[in-house]
Amino acid sequence: MSDALIVVTLLLVAASATAAVVQRDPARQALVLSVLGVVLAALFTVLQAPDVGLSQLAVGAALTPLLIMLSVRRIRRRRTSDEDGTR
Repeated sequence: MSDALIVVTLLLVAASATAAVVQRDPARQALVLSVLGVVLAALFTVLQAPDVGLSQLAVGAALTPLLIMLSVRRIRRRRTSDEDGTR
């Protein structure tokens, strides 16, 4: 049973990593990266490393996508203000 669970989570990791690479929009890429973080946390938990899984959940699924989304928002806001001629 555990071998099948490991294979399933590895397939989910591969699928979500591929989906993150395929995305062209940085905002969507950050959301898919968050899903990848959750799936990696599940993989670490299945591999009996719950402490690493919790760290991955905090950093990979929450903090990193949040920072990317804030950066994208700031860049888009700056781009629109530069196009309008306001600053």
